[in-house]
Amino acid sequence: MKSKKKNIGAKDKISNLPEALICHILSFLPIEDSALTSVLSKKWRYLFAYRPNLDFFDGSCGHGVKPDYVKDWILNVLERGVSDLDLDVTLDGGRDNRLPSKVFESKSLVSLRIESGNVYGIDVEDVFLPKLKTLYINKVMLGNCDDCFHKITSGCHVLEELALIKVYSDIWNRSVSSKTLKRLTLSCIDYDKSPDSVSFDTPNVVFLEYSDYVAGKYPKVEFGLLVEASIDLGMTSDQYAHASYVDLVGNATDFLMGIRNVQILYLSCDTIEVLTFCCEPIPVFNNMIQLTIQTHRKSGWESLPALLKNCPNLETLVFEGLQHKDTVKWEIHTCLSSSPVKVLKIVRFGETGIENQIEKIKYFLETMPRLEQLIIYYDTCIDDDLIKLSRQLKNCPTVSSPKCEIQVISYDHM
Repeated sequence: MKSKKKNIGAKDKISNLPEALICHILSFLPIEDSALTSVLSKKWRYLFAYRPNLDFFDGSCGHGVKPDYVKDWILNVLERGVSDLDLDVTLDGGRDNRLPSKVFESKSLVSLRIESGNVYGIDVEDVFLPKLKTLYINKVMLGNCDDCFHKITSGCHVLEELALIKVYSDIWNRSVSSKTLKRLTLSCIDYDKSPDSVSFDTPNVVFLEYSDYVAGKYPKVEFGLLVEASIDLGMTSDQYAHASYVDLVGNATDFLMGIRNVQILYLSCDTIEVLTFCCEPIPVFNNMIQLTIQTHRKSGWESLPALLKNCPNLETLVFEGLQHKDTVKWEIHTCLSSSPVKVLKIVRFGETGIENQIEKIKYFLETMPRLEQLIIYYDTCIDDDLIKLSRQLKNCPTVSSPKCEIQVISYDHM
């Protein structure tokens, strides 16, 4: 038999590929691995730098990077027409270490993400982002403008998704205005102070996540196509101190009226109390089919009967826990006995006060005539606990809806 000779002179097939294709392949590698190819030959020396995506972090840049270097890198990629820019910056504070305002001036950017570990600053001068569709800003101080939210959105003509999370500013009037926006996340600063004015001119938003204190006024709230919303409205410590069942200590009615077309709604425990002390009357939510209510032992449920009564087409009701403080009597029998709810879910059952929670669930079973399914997510991994609770509820002597199917599931299996 003749031995096969190795073709020592065989050419490197990858090196013979077009440079554009090699750069595309390198884009799927971590930046460190991609950079290592620069030692292969003269041809490979700078190819990694032409990949369409570049990632720099402490591991590749080294510690102690001067802020001016970071600014120069950002300005350089903007000048080169970058389409996706993701900045996660933590540098020493100070006026001289602010990010360049040019990040808000780009004809090419489609996606911009800015996140800071130490409330990094940007002076917002001009905003011109005609192609930007996604904007995410987290823990950033925006300065040099009266209403930074309005200034940013007015300069983004095709924006579809906006997230402003803990965006700090000295101004207490904020407004979001965009006809193209579809998804909006707004989590405002955590000072114990209510904003003077908050407006939403966002008629095409379908998803809203909003966290804030109750504003002094809501001049405009337009969410005509809203499908899903998560609302976390709170009262300041001063409002809590003056809260009474006689006079409102704030007014969130206009905001809630603006989201009344929503179909799927999540309300925090603080928002439930806002409905009690800062809303009169509670709007009618004709389109709502699913409602989730977060509970807390320090929050009251006084507003719950009126809220459930004003959800005439509600199909699914979800309680995150079954805790509430005892204040005035929870008059809920009438609204439950006429409730259209078919599916009731209890999440995080068993965290505290099991017997008290069981009594509440029995009350639901006794008073909800259209209930077809009760699902309890038990905070346990012990099968015997699940079986015991299931038997206890199925043997409930009085069940308003005989068709109701009861399921007890471990919370870990959600």
